[in-house]
Amino acid sequence: MTVRPPSRRPVAAPPAAARETVGPADPAEPVAPGGAVAAPGAAGAPAARPAPPLPDETRARLLAGAHHDPHTVLGARPVPGGVLFRVLRPHARAVAVVAGGRCAALRPEGDGLFAGVLPLGAVPAYELRVTYPDATLTVRDPYGFLPALDAAELRLLSEGRHEQLWLALGARVLTHQGITGTRFTVWAPNARGVRVLGDFNHWDGTAFPMRSLGSSGVWELFLPGVGEGELYKFQITRPDGSSTVRADPMARRTECPPATASVVDVAHHEWRDGAWTAARGTRPPHTAPFSVYEVHLPSWRPGLTYRQLATQLPAYVQDLGFTHVEFMPPAEHPFGGSWGYQVTGYYAPTARMGTPDDFRSLVDALHRAGIGVLIDWVPAHFPRDDWALAEFDGRPLYEHPDPARAAHPDWGTLEFDYGRAEVRNFLVANAVYWCEEFHIDGLRVDAVASMLYLDYSRPEGGWTPNAHGGRENLDAVAFLQELNATLHRRCPGVVTVAEESTAWDGVTRAVHEPGAGGLGGLGFGLKWNMGWMHDSLGYVAKEPVHRRHHHGEMTFAMVYAYSENYLLPISHDEVVHGKRSLVSKMPGDWWQRRATHRAYLGHMWAHPGKQLLFMGQEFAQGAEWAERHGPDWWLLDPSYAAEPDHRGVRDLVRDLNRGYTAAPALWERDTDPAGFAWVAADAAEDNVFAFLRFAADGSPLLSVSHYSPVVREGYRLGVPDTVAVWREVLNTDAVRYGGGGVGNPGDLTPRPVPAHGRERSLTVTLPPLATLWLRPA
Repeated sequence: MTVRPPSRRPVAAPPAAARETVGPADPAEPVAPGGAVAAPGAAGAPAARPAPPLPDETRARLLAGAHHDPHTVLGARPVPGGVLFRVLRPHARAVAVVAGGRCAALRPEGDGLFAGVLPLGAVPAYELRVTYPDATLTVRDPYGFLPALDAAELRLLSEGRHEQLWLALGARVLTHQGITGTRFTVWAPNARGVRVLGDFNHWDGTAFPMRSLGSSGVWELFLPGVGEGELYKFQITRPDGSSTVRADPMARRTECPPATASVVDVAHHEWRDGAWTAARGTRPPHTAPFSVYEVHLPSWRPGLTYRQLATQLPAYVQDLGFTHVEFMPPAEHPFGGSWGYQVTGYYAPTARMGTPDDFRSLVDALHRAGIGVLIDWVPAHFPRDDWALAEFDGRPLYEHPDPARAAHPDWGTLEFDYGRAEVRNFLVANAVYWCEEFHIDGLRVDAVASMLYLDYSRPEGGWTPNAHGGRENLDAVAFLQELNATLHRRCPGVVTVAEESTAWDGVTRAVHEPGAGGLGGLGFGLKWNMGWMHDSLGYVAKEPVHRRHHHGEMTFAMVYAYSENYLLPISHDEVVHGKRSLVSKMPGDWWQRRATHRAYLGHMWAHPGKQLLFMGQEFAQGAEWAERHGPDWWLLDPSYAAEPDHRGVRDLVRDLNRGYTAAPALWERDTDPAGFAWVAADAAEDNVFAFLRFAADGSPLLSVSHYSPVVREGYRLGVPDTVAVWREVLNTDAVRYGGGGVGNPGDLTPRPVPAHGRERSLTVTLPPLATLWLRPA
């Protein structure tokens, strides 16, 4: 993981006139005899008596940022003979208390402390008048407020059951005790002390220590007057007394990388997708059309903001007929080259393209265009950047305390401690957050296999078995089950998709149903079919003359097709790092490559399972994807000589999606074995795969894929005797797609000639390197 530099705003002493937030608009002025405004401590203003001195140990802890309860030292409280006021303002010349229309100067105690006892019967409503060398400011005292987090929320936090964690932790603008400001809260149970830094105190947190809220491990401070848009971080005193400055793990907005500060945020977006969200839960995703366009937002059209994307992306996806988009991880990440898979800001959309409200506008626009939105979500690991989550409060906190368990063996990152209730809460609530606050329709959970196995990528002897002597990560299993159960309960219609590359049993079974090792199902809605992807790409990459020896690689997926609810992915992972783009994987000349590309897509859309295609592959981009410049849109420019070739592939994808959505046989019984039947599964010498798909009412669709570069005329296929006439509804060799135009115009009538175990059959012409779809006329 590349470590980015810290925020450009270093922690440093502020100028003499440190900026503070002004309190209410009518601060009381000290009134001198005769009505003139008096300076603090002037004649006519009550004088403060000396305050009892602070114990040396208390003073040292306070100044070192290691006091667990600064509100017992600072602020105002009754004492014998009056009210004691104590204020910490390191760069002030003088501090006075303004209350009841009068002003009293506090006495300097050194080290920026000012204190005094006023002859008052009770603690009044008061403000502070702070005089710097070049300015005098009237402010509310942060240490005059009770905790702004109630006991019920703290109990939920301690138990790891706060499903809307973002309402309790982080920076939240609210009105507390009648005053508007921002409540800062952070979970740091190992810290000796925590202070808030920000633009509002010129990144010097000395005067802003937070209080510990008991055994919860949460630190809190309400700062009156601080509001939306302010930058901030937390300065944490570690158990060994050293100090670290950290971004807020719960920040809902961040600076644009490489800057790393958190930003106080308030949502203002007014959603207009009510019809979409109300309808999305009416049909389970595995019995509905589900065709996904995978997008890397920063590079789809490089330089566009979220709001600019909202004017272009929905129209493009809608025109192509995809039902959903999937965004590669949109959460904040410091290194763009990680594509979002090394997250530091789990609760903040990346600031590279705008604000959280801007991101909401993009999701809203997609929903109003009838397009669902999935996001990649990365709970498997996080980077080691020293301003983020790693050893957040000086000890392992989000990561596992065992270094061998914490270190991810492949990516140089850290794995979450799924056995800790607060960490599970952080992640489960984060999933809920994206779905509730941003109306996300589904999460594709990254690297699930690395979470499930204790020995994942670890050598023999490099891992410790679980309590039962097995290799299953019991904590991760429990976390995934809790994740899915919580999401499905709170967010009807939301789908979770597992990127899981092993044979783990029960990934898409309900958590109360049997699963691997008697642990129960994981509860996902869909699972990426990595086996189909690997085998099918291996087959089409072979020269046609050799494909007959690998025929089983294309049929094997049907052996396990109904063991899970599958999605067929041709994702970004398959078109980077030397793997070549989809069309470039195909052998032969340019015509053969494009033809095989088209045939493969037609085969994929007809195969049981949902489908996902990464951007650029919808128009047969020849180059690998690179995040620096995104898809090669210039290939579609009419001035480019080969443009019809690429536009033809894009037209095919449009027709595949529209034909798919219009044919319930292709999606209604995706998880039902009765929805599929082989016609020709063993035609290895011909490189032919033919199968039937059936809708719930029994209506069929016949798909025939031919992976040889020759025309086969009079090819006989056994068909159900319930259909009198068939018609070709899709042919990937059509001229408009860039093909040769070989096909089957008109009606196709079966004859009483047995074939493939059926009493009737029809004969068709198979174009070279093409897929045909036939439906009842």
